[in-house]
Amino acid sequence: MTAAQAARALGDADRVRTLAHIYGCTDHALVEALAGMAAERTRGWWEEYRDTLPSPLLDLAEMEHHATALRVAQVINIPGLLQTPEHARALFREVVPALRPHEIEFRVSHRVKRQAVLVRDQPVPYTAIIHEAALRMQFGGREVSRAQLGHIAEISEQPHITVRVIPFDGTSFPTAGHGVDYAYGPVTTLDTAQLDTTHGSELVDAAGKLESYRLVLDRMEQAALAPHASRDLIHNIAKNL
Repeated sequence: MTAAQAARALGDADRVRTLAHIYGCTDHALVEALAGMAAERTRGWWEEYRDTLPSPLLDLAEMEHHATALRVAQVINIPGLLQTPEHARALFREVVPALRPHEIEFRVSHRVKRQAVLVRDQPVPYTAIIHEAALRMQFGGREVSRAQLGHIAEISEQPHITVRVIPFDGTSFPTAGHGVDYAYGPVTTLDTAQLDTTHGSELVDAAGKLESYRLVLDRMEQAALAPHASRDLIHNIAKNL
């Protein structure tokens, strides 16, 4: 369950404040953040996929929607918020067990709609740390890959989007190989991390684990090239496809 889901389960904003008072919660910033989430009664766009996609995908979309900032790291795959529809479609064709054509299209549509957080009126600050290996994986073939790399290079020009690449000849860094999507909340207590694992997505909100993932992301970012050098490397890879 995401923080927003938990807040809404408590009822309206006044009920959240009342319960906080009853239980002696003195963290005013946390209480007001939860009250704000509880007050948002409108259904998110992701709810239209409730009967067609697994719940973890909907939780990820909601987590991104409420985040005050996002930081992700990928070693093998392009981050979902940076994928073109063609690249995403090629990825979903490789899912095991195989997805049916309409299931693939539902996932592509959902992935594209998630990307609205980067282009809305108040876009979320976004940092993507991508290993060079992910950039060289040619899902969908050369043309799809070339277009995908061009998209990343272009969108990385946006002031709220930072893309940093870890090159093959870079320094070592800690990672388990799976992707990490870290969503910063209004207060640190409401941070959430989503992990891509072989058995599916996993949400992490325990303080100790979140601190570990922040350190891992810090170390990975330190191993990455600066944004301008990363963009140059992306252009060079695309040119030589």
